[in-house]
Amino acid sequence: MTVELVPITDADIGAVAQFLHVNHNPGVPWERACSQAPWTADAPNRGFMIRDGQRVVGTLLALYSERLIAGRTERFCNLGSWCVLPDYRSRSILLLKSMLAQADYHFTVLSPDDGPQEILAWHKFRFLDTSAALIPNLPWPTPNPRTRISSDPEVIASVIAGAELQLYRDHARALAVRHLVIVHGDQSCYIMYRTYRRRRLPVFASLLHVGDPELFERSWIPLTRHLLIRHGLIATLVELRVIDRRPRFAFELKNSPKMFRSDSLEPDQIDDLYSELVSVPW
Repeated sequence: MTVELVPITDADIGAVAQFLHVNHNPGVPWERACSQAPWTADAPNRGFMIRDGQRVVGTLLALYSERLIAGRTERFCNLGSWCVLPDYRSRSILLLKSMLAQADYHFTVLSPDDGPQEILAWHKFRFLDTSAALIPNLPWPTPNPRTRISSDPEVIASVIAGAELQLYRDHARALAVRHLVIVHGDQSCYIMYRTYRRRRLPVFASLLHVGDPELFERSWIPLTRHLLIRHGLIATLVELRVIDRRPRFAFELKNSPKMFRSDSLEPDQIDDLYSELVSVPW
C-alpha cells in the first residue's frame, strides 16, 4: 500500500494548494491561504493530508491560535477545507480523527458543508446559535456629523488600544477580511468584516467582529451608508451573538451553520476570528 496519512508541513504547501485548486475551489489563492497565518501561533502542522505515493488525494486544513479567555490562555484549532478524492473517501474520517487526536485544543468548524455536519455531531461538535440580522444598506442621511467611519490603517491603529489593537495587528494581513472603525468623540468601535460575492460582484458585508456593540447600535446607519456608498455593498449581515441586539429595520434570519468542540468553553466564548473565515477568500 502506498497510501498514507501525514501532517501537512510547509514543504507540502505547493502540492496541497495545487490539489485544492484543481479539486475544490479554483478561485482561492490556496498557496497564500495555506501558508503561515498572519498571527503568531505555535502551529504543529497546517492540517493533515492523504497521499498516494507522492500524489495528494485528500486534505483537511487547520489554523491554530492562542487566545486569552477569562484570564487563561486557550489553544484553538480551526478546521478548514476537507476535500478527498472519490476513490479515497473511505479514509476521510481518518483525517478528522487525526486532527481531534491532538490534545489540549478547542476545535471550531465555521463553514461546514451539509454532509460533514452529521459526522462532526457524532464527534461531539455542537452548533453555535447563528441567529442574525440582515440590514439593508441604504443612502440614509447622516444623523450625526460627529460620527466618522474610516478604513484608513493609520486611523484605525491610532484610535483603538489594548486587546482591540492586538486583534487588528493580528488580522491586518489576513486575506479574507477588511477593517474599519467607527469614531464618535473619544469613543471607537473596531469592525472586521468580509464580503460575499455573486457573479463576481460584491453583494453584502458579513461582520465578524464588532468591538463596541453599544456604539454600533447607535451608529449602524452611518456604517451601512458607508458600506453602500464607498464599497457598493447592498446589505450587512451580523450575527446577534456579535452585537447582542437586532437593529431597527433589520430582517431576522439564520446564518450558515457553525460548530465547535470544547470540554471547557461555552458557546459565547467562541467567535469567528483566527479562522478560515478571515484567511480564506472565496
